[in-house]
Amino acid sequence: MAKKFRGIVPAGSTGEFSSLFWDEQKKIIEIAVEEANGKVDVMAGTGTSGTKRTIAMTKHAMDVGADAGLIVTPYYMKPTQRGLFKHYSEIADKVDFPILLYQLPALTDVVLPRMVVEDLAVEHENIVGMKCSWGNMAYLMEILERVKPVAPEFKILCGWDEIVFPALAAGVDGCILASANFIGDYWVKIKKLVEAGKLDEARKAEMEIHKITRIIVKTGGAGTKEALNMMGVKVRKPRLPLEIGGSISHELRSELRLELERLGKIEVKPIIALPEDPKKIEERFGQIDVTAETILQKKLLVGEGFFGGDRPEMAHVDLLIGPKDGPVGAAFARALALVKDDPSTIEGHEPLLALHETNEAVKPDTLLVPKVFIRNLRQASMVFGPVQAGVAKAVTTCVQDGFIPEKYVNDLVIIASVFVHPTAVSRNRVFVNNRKATVMAIRKAIENRPDLDYLFETPTRHPLKNEP
Repeated sequence: MAKKFRGIVPAGSTGEFSSLFWDEQKKIIEIAVEEANGKVDVMAGTGTSGTKRTIAMTKHAMDVGADAGLIVTPYYMKPTQRGLFKHYSEIADKVDFPILLYQLPALTDVVLPRMVVEDLAVEHENIVGMKCSWGNMAYLMEILERVKPVAPEFKILCGWDEIVFPALAAGVDGCILASANFIGDYWVKIKKLVEAGKLDEARKAEMEIHKITRIIVKTGGAGTKEALNMMGVKVRKPRLPLEIGGSISHELRSELRLELERLGKIEVKPIIALPEDPKKIEERFGQIDVTAETILQKKLLVGEGFFGGDRPEMAHVDLLIGPKDGPVGAAFARALALVKDDPSTIEGHEPLLALHETNEAVKPDTLLVPKVFIRNLRQASMVFGPVQAGVAKAVTTCVQDGFIPEKYVNDLVIIASVFVHPTAVSRNRVFVNNRKATVMAIRKAIENRPDLDYLFETPTRHPLKNEP
């Protein structure tokens, strides 16, 4: 391996190596070597749960021209400390090729003890380093303290995005990161600043991207692929059992997009036309008599936002934006005219206007339609209070920030279908979650995000179901 490894890591965890067929993994390594063409190093992911299979994949990487093999701890079988030492020793003896140990307990449920790392580093010249994908700084400090003195050439790499800055400051040699797939320029900058002793500048640079690092640590390959797709690098979706909406929630997906826009990685795009076959749209807005055909013909704007995780105070907002003289305006007027004692109305789902806490209406006029049947005064107090105020604050913020052009506020109306869990108790959290979910929904509507192919291939969801 080069003294300073600079390159790419195909078939690693972010590359979903465990979901690849054997021939697919080999082909990916071959393509990476071919594309690198000697310009950068290739450290191929070759680890499996079995020693013989790992030897075979590592030999293949060596034969096709990779520069090193990254070998994750054997997962599923939970080997003993002695079993781990024998596993890596057998590979090192059978393949004359630079090898890096790969510590990833969050996914493997296996920890490489410090003594094993130390013994392997001392006894095998071709075990040249370790990637530590663990947020445990105490463990990382112990490796630096105990292994570096006995094997000074042994490279210690940080693989946990959230702790890169403190790890570099502590003395690790570099990093291999999921987020480097799309914000690699930031990590190069931070590493150079640390090497130059400019720790305060490095810390500030890291804080610019720290929210992204938290999202990626939570979502792994699914979040990384979403970021790349948002940036126009089409890497398709993760393979099951990873999924959008599960492995990365819709809430985190929206936050990730906002962060990438803030960094300038994504350009805010103008409104685009709707697609031709949005059949599922009627499931979402049928209760206010707005059909898919109407949306297509009138180019109404549709948005959805989630916030609050799995707490009872979680918020889910589905909304439409359209001109007062169009179908949204007509639906708005009809909904306001509903009378509670009229048996044909949707009692328990009575619509209400979004109001600030001062009882001041917002512009554009915004109507809330509760998603869950309101059965008692406590539930009603959540809707006629923090939800109203949260949605109102979001609409006002979007006007102030320019996402809703101010010159149109008197010509538009918004209808928002809002969800409040029957067991919600924290009024402040209901306010915050609905404010954030509504901002996300408005952003998606105005900017047509997520793209409509995504919107219409995603089935309608209800937060009480066993789905994100």
